[in-house]
Amino acid sequence: MNATKEQERPPRPIQSRQIKVGKWNESLKKSDVNQIWTELHRIVSSHPLVRASKRAGFLVEEGKHNAYTDLTQELFVALLGKERFAHYIDTQMSDPEIEAEISQIELTNMLTAELRKRYPESYRLARRVSTLIQTGKIFKRFDNINNPDVHRRLADRLYGLADWKNEKSRRNVQEMEERVKTVSFQSRDTRMVGCTGDAQIVISNVELEKLIVRVFKAIDSPVDVRSLRSFVMSRLPIMDIYLVPVGGATDGGEEDKMEFDYPDTRENPEQNVLRREAEITAADFVENFLGELNKSVRGKAKQYNRMISVLWHCYLISDSGTQLEVAEMLGVSDSLVSDYRKRIESNLQRLSFNGVNEARHFEKALRHTVRGIIAVENVTA
Repeated sequence: MNATKEQERPPRPIQSRQIKVGKWNESLKKSDVNQIWTELHRIVSSHPLVRASKRAGFLVEEGKHNAYTDLTQELFVALLGKERFAHYIDTQMSDPEIEAEISQIELTNMLTAELRKRYPESYRLARRVSTLIQTGKIFKRFDNINNPDVHRRLADRLYGLADWKNEKSRRNVQEMEERVKTVSFQSRDTRMVGCTGDAQIVISNVELEKLIVRVFKAIDSPVDVRSLRSFVMSRLPIMDIYLVPVGGATDGGEEDKMEFDYPDTRENPEQNVLRREAEITAADFVENFLGELNKSVRGKAKQYNRMISVLWHCYLISDSGTQLEVAEMLGVSDSLVSDYRKRIESNLQRLSFNGVNEARHFEKALRHTVRGIIAVENVTA
């Protein structure tokens, strides 16, 4: 009886993965800069190429909340400069279409351009390896043999030699790394190519294809494209870093090299006096500025301390995250943080400095003063 009931039970519905898409049209029409920036930060944080760039050391992590802040800002400025936001509204693109273009086209192009600039040879050879294994008749894809319609990113696809059996077993990556060391190191082809003739061949396509075959025979296993590129390039003399010596001839070097006299960066007496005067002026600016903030909340201590915290986390340090994260950290609403920011910015706009140097001293003095207020507040809390 129990078996019959089990057979009659309807199958559990398969839940499809929900992909989050931002409300782009709503944010763009309202010109909600904060929401647009938050959505861009979400895209940057979840982009696979961005995560790979972080692991490779391309992104400098400044704090636990904003490892991708600089990249988000670059993306925001790039989209704004290219007038893409206006284009999305004018062409009436849907939210998923906007999300896809920003993630798959704009951000990807920005990252690949940076890779191409930093590691020109590695980037060029990785693309050539990917092209050869997809087009070469001596190679075969293994992850879609039983299901030709399977869709997978190129880096995750499995390839091997065409004459291998479909049931070819796979080895683990550690074993393949050891086996590939038996492949001889390829000599560098120094012939110059390209439109301007400033790039070396490194290895011709014919020789590169032979090298890929040798790598496959050494590892004796189907392998994903990402690992294969790493194995092949480990057998190539790639030079992406150029060290340029600075200085004259030393230790028996060339005598006709240009010598460099490094400048003395220490301040002279006049600069010392000017710096002190600027610091005194900046201290007066800070006192007046904080006094105006206190007046804006009618001298109420609780509201003033909150405003000081917003000033500290939103303007004076770079590792507190977005406005929403600051609001959650302080235990207040996002609208209250937004209101305090408007008051702070309004008072900042009223300040008048004689130059950039004076403004920098004001920022330094303000940071020092507010840090002291925050420290006292934490002790008394």
